Order: sequence, then C-alpha cells, then structure tokens
Amino acid sequence: MAKTLTKRDKLKMILARMLAVFIANGLAIIGAGSIIGIDTLSSILLAGSLGVAKVTEALARGYLNDGKLTIDEINDAFGSMSKKKS
Repeated sequence: MAKTLTKRDKLKMILARMLAVFIANGLAIIGAGSIIGIDTLSSILLAGSLGVAKVTEALARGYLNDGKLTIDEINDAFGSMSKKKS
C-alpha cells in the first residue's frame, strides 16, 4: 500500500522538485547564452523560469480536473521535464 502524503508533504516535494527543474534548465543553457551574447545570469534566470512555468502549468491542469493533485499527476508534471531530449 502506497503512503499517502499530506498537503504539506506534497507542497514540500513540489517546491524541492521545482528548484531542481530551475537548476537543471538554468545550467543547461549557460553555454548557449554565452554563444549568442546573453549574459550568464539572464540566461539562467530565463531558462529556469521557463522550466518552472511549464511544470506549474502541468500541475494547474492536473488540479483543474478534479480539484486535487495526486502523486501520479505530480510525477507526470515533473516527468515531462526529466525526459532527455534526443
């Protein structure tokens, strides 16, 4: 039987994973930003913010369905960010 998470546990998990999305997207863009002449901090902030926005949209869509966020909906929202691009 899977452990049921409280709202607080879900919130902590979502915030920690959003930070990870921000860092992963920000670090991935550093080289590209410098090649086209965008300063490093702006590149990181833009890429990180866009990644977080995409996850936030997916979470909001999951919440709109029934007013609840299940662990599966949370994992699906973050799963789309963790897939490697080919």
